[in-house]
Amino acid sequence: MGYLLNGQTLPLDVAWRHPETGVQYPANWLRLSTDRDRELLGITWAEDVSNSYDQRFYTGPNNPKRLEDEAVLDEDGNATGMVMAGLKSTWKAKQDQIAAGALALSDWRVIKAKETGTNIPSVWKTYRAAVRTACNTRQTEIDACSDVAALKELLFGPQKIAQTDDDGEFVTKTVTLQRQQTDKDGVGVTDDDGNAVMEDYTEEQPVMIANPNIATAWPDPVE
Repeated sequence: MGYLLNGQTLPLDVAWRHPETGVQYPANWLRLSTDRDRELLGITWAEDVSNSYDQRFYTGPNNPKRLEDEAVLDEDGNATGMVMAGLKSTWKAKQDQIAAGALALSDWRVIKAKETGTNIPSVWKTYRAAVRTACNTRQTEIDACSDVAALKELLFGPQKIAQTDDDGEFVTKTVTLQRQQTDKDGVGVTDDDGNAVMEDYTEEQPVMIANPNIATAWPDPVE
């Protein structure tokens, strides 16, 4: 089980060079990369015997589901008028369901305003409009996905990802942290009161940025 590139295993926490582009990648790249990052470089995952995979997007390991709708044909190859929905249609419909659920919580306010001839509070008008806008935007973003990995990243990717430069290498920053001092035998040092004696040390950590590949966020609920 592990990551493969051109049939060769890429071990975790070891720097490596792409055999085709010659680009050098740091030791922590595989741990911090997304499915989309790895797919673009041709990196695949060799599953263990459990053959686990995300059944929302795949029918088997490395076997993505249909992305676009597909017409159902008869035995002569003629259109039957039926369509097999692809992932895009499925997930766009889910956005409608999410939006409907969010709006349902304040539907009574609209009904009350209609029945009593009063105005809906502006904060609720703004929120309900924002829900509809977010839904439409998310559906447009789903339509723009070019492959299944991009769709999965759009809907379930991490909020933050490691920043990379033009060569694909991680941008890092020096961070000062603290740890307990140890003596020559590796035993933690304490003071006369038994408290740990701390010391500063520095560590290079990746610079984290907002993931540009995830979908537009739904508006925060009104308090």
